[in-house]
Amino acid sequence: MQLDSVRKAARTLNVELEVAEVHRASNFDAAFLMAKQHGVDAMVMLSSPVIAPNVQVLAELALRHRLPAITLFPDFARAGGLLAYGPNLLSLYRLAGVLAGKVARGADPASLPIERPTKFETVLNMRTAQALGISIPTSLLLRADEVIE
Repeated sequence: MQLDSVRKAARTLNVELEVAEVHRASNFDAAFLMAKQHGVDAMVMLSSPVIAPNVQVLAELALRHRLPAITLFPDFARAGGLLAYGPNLLSLYRLAGVLAGKVARGADPASLPIERPTKFETVLNMRTAQALGISIPTSLLLRADEVIE
């Protein structure tokens, strides 16, 4: 579903899309090399169980290959990646706790509503932007929840 959305956005913006599927951390290096060989200008890393625990490695690879990169995990930007935009993960953990509490008090899980994230955050790493020679628009700086100087 995420990839379909990115493909639609790319078509709308007339942006050429290269897709590299990575199923394990040992494939990260190859994916970044392929991106550079194909002349990729930037990278979007979609939500995946392989991304979250490896944000430090991914941030280092993005810097080493001089690729502006974005993902939804805020720790990616805090670790040196350029940008993170996605649901506030702490609020999602709290929501999971509330739902677990309702089930523990006897609520039927099937009767509980599906909850979607309501709080999103943007974390921008200005040190990385400067290292990559990227000028960040003031409008993005003003909207960011956290700016790493």
